[in-house]
Amino acid sequence: MKHEMFAQELTVLRDTFRRLIRRHAHTNILRLISKTHPADLAHVFRVISEQEQSAIFNLMVPSENTADFLNELDESVLTSLLKGVEPKRIAAIIVKGGANIQARILALLPEEDSKAVLDLLKADAQEEVEEIMGYPKDSAGAMMDTDVFSLPETTLAGDSIKTLQDHENAPMAFYLYVTDEENRLVGVISLRDLVTTPPDTQLRDIMVRNVQAVSPETDQEVVARVVARYNYLAVPVVDLEGRLLGIVPVEEVVDVIREEATEDFLQMAGVGRDREILLKSAWGNVKSRIPWLFATLIGGLLASYIIGSFQTILGKALALAAFIPVITGMGGNIGNQASTIVVRGIATGRVLMGSTLKILFKEIQVGLLLGLICGIFLGTVVHFVFIDEPWVLGLVVGMSIAASMVIAATVGTVVPLLLRRMDIDPAIATGPFVSTSVDILGVLIYFSIATALLRY
Repeated sequence: MKHEMFAQELTVLRDTFRRLIRRHAHTNILRLISKTHPADLAHVFRVISEQEQSAIFNLMVPSENTADFLNELDESVLTSLLKGVEPKRIAAIIVKGGANIQARILALLPEEDSKAVLDLLKADAQEEVEEIMGYPKDSAGAMMDTDVFSLPETTLAGDSIKTLQDHENAPMAFYLYVTDEENRLVGVISLRDLVTTPPDTQLRDIMVRNVQAVSPETDQEVVARVVARYNYLAVPVVDLEGRLLGIVPVEEVVDVIREEATEDFLQMAGVGRDREILLKSAWGNVKSRIPWLFATLIGGLLASYIIGSFQTILGKALALAAFIPVITGMGGNIGNQASTIVVRGIATGRVLMGSTLKILFKEIQVGLLLGLICGIFLGTVVHFVFIDEPWVLGLVVGMSIAASMVIAATVGTVVPLLLRRMDIDPAIATGPFVSTSVDILGVLIYFSIATALLRY
């Protein structure tokens, strides 16, 4: 119910903007922009035309809300929106945002435009942005907020509270980070602990010393795991010497979790890893999907070749052909289930490298039990339905589906674990790859058992 209400409100918001654009009611558009949350405005931009996007953006004034709005936009929409915009206007807008927002926007511009905008920023801001842009795209350094509030460990609790009060715009003031004389992170204090401590107590006496920090090169997925495990509202980022560089706030991590989950699901479905695939053109979607479909096509041809090589026994027992879809379908289903469980376990940190054999044996047991249940059921059905065929046909089908499901569970478990050990994203192992390999092995097992038991 709440979801429907939320969707309806966004639809009304979109229609209102369109109506005001048609009337050229610029004053009302500006008023509506000021009342709309940047995230909601970014959502509206996903469903309106490029002309409508330009009409709204051209009226927006440089402000913190405008910078936040640009940061909320999908990359494809943002790239299209900023195309042809004067560097001076872009600089005037992004200067209102943090260094991480500036770096993200500049990274999407053509190199010449990016340099022109960067030159318009102040020297210290340029240095800060260039440092962030130097980190890998999906790393802690690329999404950290460098405007972090910290105090020396010798500061008194009372003085700390007064300092915080004097800094009204202190960012992410959920925690107070404590540093030594060389700006090395040595502890952290929650605001609750700070305000309930006697004012003459030094920070070193009340701080938590065991701080979970990450390096700027740490992958964003690892940062998300730290937040999920320790329930942090922010993760500090430190250099090799332990000096505090910035923090990754929880709102950035929420976006990471959504992006990584989307990427994994897309790869598992065999449609590439572009998180904005819904916003791409038809040809763009074709280019993303064709490699995976071509791989599936090759696998299908191999399966067809295997079936053709057993045409002698197939010609003598045509009933065998009726069960090929069942064998391949059940095997592919079990394979995808196993690989999905393992990939998700790896993504959430529940699958550790030391437990791989345990996980493998467990999935093999599951595949064996499911195979026996389905094999006995299907073999019994075949025996009573195909009464004109040899009784051994039911045994062939039952054994084949049981063996196929065991092999499928093994393949679906081993391949993601193997790719992870090779430091390759396990998500690419699922979907078409597992399904195709299981189809080939299933058909091969089916006809091999049939050849051995049906002695024509």
